[in-house]
Amino acid sequence: MMKKIYIILLIVLGAGIASSCSDYLESDQYFKDRMTEDKVFKSKTYSEMWLAHVFEEFKDMNADVASKGNTPHCFADDMYYGDRDKDYDPSKNELSYNMFKMGLYTENDKQDSWTRSYRGIRNASTFIHNIYMNEEMSQDEIVDYRGQARFARAYLYWLLLRKYGPIPLLPDEGIDYTDSYDEIATPRSTYEECAEYISNEMALAATEMRKLGMKRGQEASARPTCGAALATRAKALLYAASPLANGNTAAFAKLLVDDTGRPLLSADYKEEKWAKAAAAARDVIELNVYELYWVYLRTTGNESEPATIVPPKDGNFSEKDWPEGWANIDPFESYRQVFNGVLLASGNPELIFTRGNNGGETVADMVAHQLPRSATGWNTHGITQKQVDAYYMNDGTDAPGKDKEIGRGDGSNRLTGYIETDDDVAMYKPLMKGVSLQYANREPRFYASVAYNGSFWNLLNESQERNRNQQVFYYRDDDKGNGFNSSNAYWLRTGFGVKKFVHPSDTYEGGSMSKIVAKTEPAIRYADILLIYAEALNELTGSYNIPSWDGATTYTVSRDVTQMKRGIHPVRIRAGVPDYPDNAYNSQDEMRKRLKRERQIELMGEGQRYYDLRRWMDAPVEEALPIYGCNVLMNETNKDLFHQPVAVWALKTTFADKMWFWPISHSELKRNNRLTQNPGWTYND
Repeated sequence: MMKKIYIILLIVLGAGIASSCSDYLESDQYFKDRMTEDKVFKSKTYSEMWLAHVFEEFKDMNADVASKGNTPHCFADDMYYGDRDKDYDPSKNELSYNMFKMGLYTENDKQDSWTRSYRGIRNASTFIHNIYMNEEMSQDEIVDYRGQARFARAYLYWLLLRKYGPIPLLPDEGIDYTDSYDEIATPRSTYEECAEYISNEMALAATEMRKLGMKRGQEASARPTCGAALATRAKALLYAASPLANGNTAAFAKLLVDDTGRPLLSADYKEEKWAKAAAAARDVIELNVYELYWVYLRTTGNESEPATIVPPKDGNFSEKDWPEGWANIDPFESYRQVFNGVLLASGNPELIFTRGNNGGETVADMVAHQLPRSATGWNTHGITQKQVDAYYMNDGTDAPGKDKEIGRGDGSNRLTGYIETDDDVAMYKPLMKGVSLQYANREPRFYASVAYNGSFWNLLNESQERNRNQQVFYYRDDDKGNGFNSSNAYWLRTGFGVKKFVHPSDTYEGGSMSKIVAKTEPAIRYADILLIYAEALNELTGSYNIPSWDGATTYTVSRDVTQMKRGIHPVRIRAGVPDYPDNAYNSQDEMRKRLKRERQIELMGEGQRYYDLRRWMDAPVEEALPIYGCNVLMNETNKDLFHQPVAVWALKTTFADKMWFWPISHSELKRNNRLTQNPGWTYND
């Protein structure tokens, strides 16, 4: 690294010097002057500014959960977007859903993540190597700040690995950019090497943040913590253990090599990788810092906060209070409030890492596109029939007719009939009159996530009382403009919208984001870690002794059903659905299917499904299946035909080998002559 490092002094508009990562992410910063690294890192203020600049790189295309204006990975076979479906405009860097799903993006699309990440990695390394000289911080503060910078560097590598596959790991001491391109050219490391590096760095970051960074207050809720480092470590090790990077002998894997021809995805299967991932997830659990959020059962309610719909008796969870059961909680509200803005980041006990509500097209932007046209929303983010079918009935069984159209049905047919009388309304809460019985008696996460035809929207920030508390239908002749309209893009291609992340007050009236409650980005949640633990344990056939992250203990890791339930039960109980049957726990294959489905439901819309399908190597099948939904060309007179699933002509699907990883840009390939392109993509403009 060059001896003299220059930073440009930052002026924070409208505020004083940033004192937390939340502030870091909100600040607009401008350049004013130059100074040597000695002056920068001896000052606490300037050191914080430097670290602020590093965390600025976490925004926009580096967000984990965001609208499709960034890398559109929050949309896979579960969610889609129907706007931006006009001809591609390179000047706007916009991708239609069909272009995204058909692999019609180019080597130069959505590439700011590469630039941002490596710039942040370089600046984090400078911080790590120089913060020791600070004269205005205590030694504990110096260690904690170094841990935050180490987290930032490793997390940016994690984002690169997830998106691009194996990437170059820069020398720890940095690169002297006065050298020629040939001298600083760096080859790609293997997937295993990348994951191991992230794992080691996150363990060290956790050690450095352990004293001051086990928890952060509201003013610093977007700062990384010890738990955030360990959780990211668990995710990286899980990906490294999964089929994409562990025992991959597919043709495309053989083509993914470095500049010397060395394979970058391991063809040799190592079961111990699953044990390491399980131990890493357990490290987070054993911190005893996180738990799933829940709210008490409500015996009375109103339109925006209804009384609890108690799940059916199951003879187990229904008889016990939380955390052993759901007898005293409201599963619907417990799940809904995690996402809709009710909770501040510091008040959410399951939120492990977040960027707050900052940067680019945020979660609130997603909600603006989920809201119906009758609330001036874009009415274009929707859910596929496959995702609707994934949700369980409230007794834990499959919905009748589940996956029938894609050839996976059990021989049953979808329910017919509608809510017609007051007695029906009382029997089938929360359904209202005119709603199909296909949506009756579903699990609470369904009602917190899916905007089915005839669902209820509060829209309490609407200025006109007549526009609040609407029942919204998606029939073609809907008089509120929510149904199919060939003259614009503002209609749901499948007839299913998205309720997840929507607060009862939210509306987009007047195109104003101010009427949408701010949402905290759920970058890493405890529910994810619990499911990682169960998934990794399920893949084991042997027993392994794995040391904890700090070496304080050693775990004996095996396919222990009791430990698997430790991961599964909290998620199922909070969701208000019964436990899996014994035959599922006794079968590795059956449990694998169930855990994949659990992730599909629990983490829907959180940027997980796109990457899960790839790491499981399920993408060639799941991403290429036709998308089904309601027949939105039908009006209310033909409501039976509307509710009979059809292939959606407006949404295209395919999967090609080049779609496993995002292409590397031509400009980066030119800068680094040892950098190899991902298979299926080109090297030249």
